[in-house]
Amino acid sequence: MASAAAAGRRYSERVALVTGGTGGIGRAVVRLFVQNGARVVTCAKEEAAGDLEKEMKAMGVGECFYVTCDVTKECDIKRLVEETLKRFGRLDCLVNNAGWHPPEQMIDDTSADDFRALLDFNLLSCFLTAKYSLPHLRKTQGNIINVSSLVGIIGQSHAIPYVSTKGAITAMTKAMAVDESKYGVRVNCISPGNIWTPMWQEFASSAPDPAAMIQGGKDAQLTGRMGTPEECAQAVLYLAAEATFCTGIDLILSGGAELNYAIKNQQRNRSSIYN
Repeated sequence: MASAAAAGRRYSERVALVTGGTGGIGRAVVRLFVQNGARVVTCAKEEAAGDLEKEMKAMGVGECFYVTCDVTKECDIKRLVEETLKRFGRLDCLVNNAGWHPPEQMIDDTSADDFRALLDFNLLSCFLTAKYSLPHLRKTQGNIINVSSLVGIIGQSHAIPYVSTKGAITAMTKAMAVDESKYGVRVNCISPGNIWTPMWQEFASSAPDPAAMIQGGKDAQLTGRMGTPEECAQAVLYLAAEATFCTGIDLILSGGAELNYAIKNQQRNRSSIYN
């Protein structure tokens, strides 16, 4: 361990399971953990890992193993955890990253089935992955990091189902931290604000004025820019490797988006493309 630390490998020989690891924040987390000597199992719904495994292998530091998994299916989640144990024999960290932010969802147009589907994807998947991982995390006194969202705290227009799922993830993190403390398992979450990911880019490209939407996304932060997936990954690795006295915390990665007064009068602001 001393030589690994000297080489700057902050999670050497530890085993991490990262859901939704093929793009955006998840991919950045996988990359950073592998760079720091971890053995990582990651998953997505797609059939092939493609360039992900190739990129991770080229680093020549940790390891990366890809498993196809639909996190809305309990049987797939059980198999994912089993494959992790079969491959590496232990589990030290679970990063619940898989999730989706739908386009605008007005309450009048959102069905119960639409809401349930997002609950399954964003929230129930985190619960089930934790449930099947915890027997193994208790043995290693490992930790769980859930990816929530700033909007779970401050709200967001036209996104009631999404905000509800993320607020629930933050609350679940705290409740789970209480229960798992007796086993020495830490449970934390991060709450990113505007992060420039392929999903954000896709939303912007479909807007009437993509440049204005992107500028609006930047202007929402005191820092005048969006965050990066790499910055989120650094926060996740910190919680896993160094934040050994932290449990039940929500680490906000927002660039100050929730601070200060702003024009929020929705009666005057109905035509704004961002809020």
